[in-house]
Amino acid sequence: MNITKNHAVSINYTLTNDKGEILDKSDGTPLVYLQGFSNIIPGLENALEGKVKGDKLQVSIEPKDAYGTRNDQLVQKVPRNEFDSDGGPLEVGVQFQMDTPNGSIILTAIEVTDEHVVLDGNHPLAGEHLNFDVEVMDVRAATEDELSHGHVHGPSCNH
Repeated sequence: MNITKNHAVSINYTLTNDKGEILDKSDGTPLVYLQGFSNIIPGLENALEGKVKGDKLQVSIEPKDAYGTRNDQLVQKVPRNEFDSDGGPLEVGVQFQMDTPNGSIILTAIEVTDEHVVLDGNHPLAGEHLNFDVEVMDVRAATEDELSHGHVHGPSCNH
């Protein structure tokens, strides 16, 4: 069965950057997603289109087909006193969720001083070329329930 829209797909993968550093991997538990529903980055979804169980591929994905290019307008300096002091330690790497008119975004603290905090609204992998080593483990037709919810249902799904 070929990977096409409305199919549930299971893949094992290793994700590296251009330096060869491992950024993520499935670690023996396949990633399961619904093809054609933007459950994974567009470049990988496009590369998997038409593949079958057992196929192995290496894919290099440009930033525009992954998490986008970096946008410097999404980096802002905020006075430190605007942060609640009892919200836990404020340090580089801490993330905050912010609701915007276009939906929620995640902001990451990339600099913290006594006077200010620099927040970055870019995805941590924005601007990165992503390299995937992928093996297709399974392909099946999605259920009507999965199609109506837009994702594959598994043991942890609470629908």
